[in-house]
Amino acid sequence: MANLSVLTPLFFFFFVLFYFSISISPAIAGPKKKLNSVARKEDIPFIRCQVCQKIAQQIHSQVSAKDSQISPKKVTEYQIIEIVENVCNLKKQEADWILQIDIVENGDKLELVDQGTEGQCNSECKTIERACQEIISYSDTDVAEFVYKKKPSVDRLVEYLCNDLSEACSVKPPPVPKGRTPGESFMAKPSKDAEMEKILRSMEGMPGAPNMKMYSREDLMNNNFGGEADDDEDDEDDEDNFPGKLGNLLREKESPKKDLKQEIVEGIKETGKTIKRHVNKVSKQIKSWWTQKTTASKPSKKSKSEL
Repeated sequence: MANLSVLTPLFFFFFVLFYFSISISPAIAGPKKKLNSVARKEDIPFIRCQVCQKIAQQIHSQVSAKDSQISPKKVTEYQIIEIVENVCNLKKQEADWILQIDIVENGDKLELVDQGTEGQCNSECKTIERACQEIISYSDTDVAEFVYKKKPSVDRLVEYLCNDLSEACSVKPPPVPKGRTPGESFMAKPSKDAEMEKILRSMEGMPGAPNMKMYSREDLMNNNFGGEADDDEDDEDDEDNFPGKLGNLLREKESPKKDLKQEIVEGIKETGKTIKRHVNKVSKQIKSWWTQKTTASKPSKKSKSEL
């Protein structure tokens, strides 16, 4: 097997994207059951206070993590604003916490239960995002300024955001009606899909890499890359045609007249011109993740001194 350390960033990126795209299990890449990804606005009053508390906890936690990451430097107000602005946006890393939350009906209440792992984003996921955005609304700069100047505890931040600013917890939530239609069951996301999507979310906003996401092998074969509500804009430059080109490559793989190695090489050359400018920014992150995975799977060896 070739030494990964000598692979060019371009080929390494193509290899990882190709590997993760075609190796999705049949249960996922086979006949797909479309998830309902529309927010249930009627559920928001029952979870608003809990969502607000989660927001405050996440802001406090993420600011503390950023502070430790850049120490001895101090977190700037701009960095805090960035966290607050993104904490309710599922396209950003700061909102990863939403993917782990399940809405559970308990008597006449709805409870937010942290499952400890990322799940498929369905209507419950979108409902939490919507509630989160309504709470933050236009108060993101006020929250960021308060965190930057006051350096509050979690409890004080909850009090400020959920009672003083948004009043999300100032009123007791109403009882859940008995006829409420239950939400979807929490479906954990395969770990490798979650890892890859985190990498793609970290690329969000990078020039030339808009709206990058995971596609199943079926999507790649059928050039099925959007058409949903979140795909309103169609850019026709070469960079956005990368999934389609990869789909054509996979389709040609089915023909016995084609040489797979030759087609992959041609595919790399064709797409390389459009992604080469950006791949260096994420290649180190991908290599690091890959190395950790392969290292963890190897059995440890005893040193000679222990024998």
